[in-house]
This record gives sequence, C-alpha cells and structure tokens, in this order.
Amino acid sequence: MLHEKLRQDLIDTARKMEQYNLIRMSGGNVALRVEDMILVTPTAMAYDTMIPEDIVVVDCEGRVIEGKRKPTSDLKAILYILNHMPEVNAVIHTHQPKAVALSLITDKLPLISTTMVDEVKDEVNVAPFTISSDEGMGIQTVEYATRALCVILKNHGIMAFGKDLEQALSAAIYLEESCEVYMSALATGKDITVLTKEQAEAEDAPRGYYGQ
Repeated sequence: MLHEKLRQDLIDTARKMEQYNLIRMSGGNVALRVEDMILVTPTAMAYDTMIPEDIVVVDCEGRVIEGKRKPTSDLKAILYILNHMPEVNAVIHTHQPKAVALSLITDKLPLISTTMVDEVKDEVNVAPFTISSDEGMGIQTVEYATRALCVILKNHGIMAFGKDLEQALSAAIYLEESCEVYMSALATGKDITVLTKEQAEAEDAPRGYYGQ
C-alpha cells in the first residue's frame, strides 16, 4: 500500500477537524500532494471509522492510482487548487459554522489579531457562493486567495491550504477562532480596531522567541 503513514495522517487531520468543531460526521475533506500523486479522503465516510486503506490515491488529473473507495466529491476543486498553486501541498475543506456565519454578512475578514498574522497570514476574502462538488470551489479559491492560507466560500464553508497538513489545519482552526472574535466585536456595535500594515509586518518579522 502506497504511503500508509501519510494516509493515517489524513485521517488524523480529519478527526482533528471534527474535534475542533470544523465539521460534523462525514463533512469536508482532506487532500495531500505527494510528489506526482494526491492522497484524498473518500466521499461520504465517517472519519472515526476510517482506516488507511480507505484513503484514495489519484494522479494530477484525478485518475485513481490506488484505492477501492470513491474519492471525495470535491476532487475537481482540490485538483484545480493544487494544479494552480504549486506552493500548496495540503488542502482542507470544512463547513465550519463561524466562518459560514461571517460569510453571510461581509466580503472580508480583516486582519484583527496577532493570531491571524501568525497562523492565517493575512486578511481572508469571502468568495462568491459555489455549490458543493463543483470545480468552481477551486476556481474561486485560487481567484480570491491572498497571502492568507484560507478562503471563505460564501454560504458554504472554507478552503484552507498550506505546505503541509499541519499548516492547513492550523489555518482552518485559527480562522474559525478569528471569525468568532470578529463577530463578537461586531455585536457590540462599536468601531473595530484592525492591525495596521506596520503592526502586521512587525508581528510577522522573525524574532526567534517562539518554538523549540
């Protein structure tokens, strides 16, 4: 079996998505580029029952290389992102509620905190609505992507991405936290303070203080 450990990493990532309330049951999906292959979660399967053999391996055009399950129904969107964003290796799709709620009232999540700078990287755009399982999810993600590691899909969910699964998952988790903070502030009816360009650059500059 190809890439057994990485298959388990996809499953573990999906289970963490549920742990952090980003998905429910079989919602969302996870994908990882490995050289010229892409590992994806199968469609309509609960993550708590999934085993490495359930992960599907496809090529860059979506042809199945290994696996007995049907790949995620969002495969076309995932492939579009990976084929148009060469710096990206991992893609996560969720229907996380705070981000969806924010998408109903605004077209952008501004840069409001040091956490956003550190983990999401920039303000996050809200892309126009696209139906599930449509390549348009990928097209809109590429079109509306900034330096941020996420794009919010209006009335739908989010696409988070990064160099690896850890970075993509972190971006999705902290995007949800940031949406909650922003909407809590909006509810006060008072003006919201966002980070200036200078503040964001200072936060983003290497300082050597954090991490092992």
